[in-house]
Amino acid sequence: MGKAAIIRSQAADSALAAKLSREVSGDVFFDAFNRGRYATDASFYQIMPFGVVVPRTTDEALRAMAICRDDGRVVTPRGGGTSQCGQTVNDGIVIDLSKHLNKLISVDVDNRTCIVEPGIVLDDLNRQLKKHGLWFPVDVSTASRATIGGMAGNNSCGGRSLRYGTMRDNTIAMDAALVDGTRLHFGEINPGHDAPALFREMLALGEREAEEIATRFPQVQRRVGGYNLDALVPRNTANNLAHLLVGSEGTLAFTTQVELKLWPLIGNKALGVCHFGSFYEAMDA
Repeated sequence: MGKAAIIRSQAADSALAAKLSREVSGDVFFDAFNRGRYATDASFYQIMPFGVVVPRTTDEALRAMAICRDDGRVVTPRGGGTSQCGQTVNDGIVIDLSKHLNKLISVDVDNRTCIVEPGIVLDDLNRQLKKHGLWFPVDVSTASRATIGGMAGNNSCGGRSLRYGTMRDNTIAMDAALVDGTRLHFGEINPGHDAPALFREMLALGEREAEEIATRFPQVQRRVGGYNLDALVPRNTANNLAHLLVGSEGTLAFTTQVELKLWPLIGNKALGVCHFGSFYEAMDA
């Protein structure tokens, strides 16, 4: 790259940084040191982001996303960075949701639900729920730093998933923004009810391809190999379009809130040790 090209590149970087700084009261990083801190996660991948934005509010996050869209920059939402497969690293703009967008918004004790911002850490959430006699049981091994938004993006499961299910099973609804800035509520949709055109189109796709989806989607408890298209297939109960976002790694929409299903705290705990003669006997059990 020649000197003139370098100068133009630096000017473009500076202009984008200035735009973001005007719209975001949180941190905006374009220096090498701070970008380097976001170049890795728990995986062995390392990709230097173009810049980093740490918004204080949801509106700031969405304004930053709009600026990046107009500038032609890819946006990657980031939580705790606990991914072991490089999902939180990219060469675009990283938007860190863990520092400020980490609130427990509300708790419905009677119905055992809560609404959270995507940057809340699982252990922090459960500490706040404990006084209500409730907890969120998708207990991943990185609970001290994994965020709910990242867990939803990954469809995390945890060590008790045989009893409590995965993130998909415990996600009731999600508020999210599409790439064009449209904000939508992803949740249960009953057949015949009014719904946004996009949702109707997706459900029509699921109905048209129901046989193909049933044939090709393995009937296992947890899948991470692609989108949950089976969430679109017609069924006797309402389709929940939040389940399409779960496991999508933030590629379909930018999540701003998550409504979760809660469970009563465990009253008693016991440890059992099972011995098997071979690996295959253990798997058969």
